[in-house]
Amino acid sequence: MSPRQHLGFTLVEIMIAVAIIGVLATLAIPGFQKMRVASQDKAVLNNARQIAAAAEQYYHESGSDYVDVVDLIGPTRYVKVLTAVANETYPTTLSAATPITIGGVAGTRTITDSP
Repeated sequence: MSPRQHLGFTLVEIMIAVAIIGVLATLAIPGFQKMRVASQDKAVLNNARQIAAAAEQYYHESGSDYVDVVDLIGPTRYVKVLTAVANETYPTTLSAATPITIGGVAGTRTITDSP
């Protein structure tokens, strides 16, 4: 060993490590965002399908062609809990054989589930 030991990293080594981390983050963040959007869309579509199934059951039991969504959701009703996952807005009333459109998904998207 030399009488003068150098401990630690040089500035160039640290800059190279930071650059590599930056490149990896640049590649990973868009993929993460795409997966997040896809996950939100699937969760909202699942909620729409639960509402649609509950509405169909309600139509068969009541003989009606329309229903208020609040009549479908509750601890003793067709859908126990409906949790918003992306600040989406659900319709307030539904009609038989009409698509369910959920707007404002993450503030920008609209999702429609057709019967």
